[in-house]
Amino acid sequence: MQNLKTKPNIAKPDDVYEALIAAHSGLTKDQSDALNARLILILMNHIGDEVIIREALALAQSSNRDMK
Repeated sequence: MQNLKTKPNIAKPDDVYEALIAAHSGLTKDQSDALNARLILILMNHIGDEVIIREALALAQSSNRDMK
């Protein structure tokens, strides 16, 4: 069974972040939210492992709770 990768794993994270921000340029809040939803679903499909996806969801939820 695989484990969720939580350590940095992107060769050029600043470039990827810049591309993400650029993808949202000029979008309304609703369009930006829709883009994020589509991106999440595409990446979840790419991962394809329900256990990993659920682990990522749990981590994201716990991180959200910590921000409150």
